[in-house]
Amino acid sequence: MSQEQAERYEPEATRRESDGAESSRANRGWWNSNADDYQIEHGTFLGDDRFVWGPEGLDEVEAELLGRPESLKGLDILEIGAGAAQCSRWLTRQGARPVALDLSHRQLQHALRIGNDVPLVEADAGALPFRDGSFDLACSAYGAIPFVADPVRVFREVRRVLRPGGRWVFSVTHPIRWAFPDEPGPEGLSVSASYFDRTPYVEQDDEGRAVYVEHHRTVGDRVRDVVAGGFRLVDLVEPEWPAWNTQDWGGWSPLRGKLIPGSAIFVCVRD
Repeated sequence: MSQEQAERYEPEATRRESDGAESSRANRGWWNSNADDYQIEHGTFLGDDRFVWGPEGLDEVEAELLGRPESLKGLDILEIGAGAAQCSRWLTRQGARPVALDLSHRQLQHALRIGNDVPLVEADAGALPFRDGSFDLACSAYGAIPFVADPVRVFREVRRVLRPGGRWVFSVTHPIRWAFPDEPGPEGLSVSASYFDRTPYVEQDDEGRAVYVEHHRTVGDRVRDVVAGGFRLVDLVEPEWPAWNTQDWGGWSPLRGKLIPGSAIFVCVRD
């Protein structure tokens, strides 16, 4: 493909099945290709060392979903889908010992660009390269979970590397959003699809090869996946859109955020 063709190329958006291998391959390629644009567009909002749970801007400083900041000192924490490791950098400031894991080599290069004293690991969330019981806590702010075909496999891996009593907290697109168009304006307020259609969203090239994949689970599915992964769900947080946040982020916006939830944060415990 020539440079001119590449500039004109737009993948086809569709809904079709996509297994774990295809999803992993597609999303690794997508994030490697789009990490630069993502960090340019969202880097200021995310900061270099903030822990933000999603586009609403809910900050861990206020939410304390992992625990009080002072309680994190000395803990071993795994961040999954860390991107440029902003959250891990904040955890380091609290005295924790985080490890930042991501599927995308280019995202981790941005972690190094920003300035990073956090260990970085390039790996798939479904096959964590750590020994059993290596961590006290695990977290993921919109990382990995929306993009994997088998979330239970990931949860079981997270449980394996956590010590007893460890928390696993992750945020994802709120499942109700799948029933609405992914638009920030009024057109994004009318139901256009079945909430119960679990068919993945796939962007594919001219030969039908996936270049980006997201997997839909209902709220009930997510709860059952958490339990099947060996965790106890202790909280489900649906952040409201704050008045100070006037930005649009893809399909997230103040208009939609005042009416329907955009994110869901699952707080789980390994007993």
